[in-house]
Amino acid sequence: MVVNILLWALFGLIAGAVAKFLMPGKAGGDFSGWIMTILLGIGGALLGGFLSHNLLNLDVSGFNLTSFAIAVGGALIVLILYRLLMRGASAR
Repeated sequence: MVVNILLWALFGLIAGAVAKFLMPGKAGGDFSGWIMTILLGIGGALLGGFLSHNLLNLDVSGFNLTSFAIAVGGALIVLILYRLLMRGASAR
């Protein structure tokens, strides 16, 4: 279990960087934007791994293309949700 969490955190680090590349947003390439996106990527990868395992019954162990795609997908979902929340918070 601990190894799987660490693996998804590593996937999240990479997935966060990929998500930042795909959706650079206002923060562009500044350092704090990258750090936040990577942290969101780690959370998204963990969420994606949890959901795909529990809802879709997918085996997401090991480093393979399916696991990586789930990590990137989770990171993009969390990044989109974060940006929507931040947009709403700045409108107040």
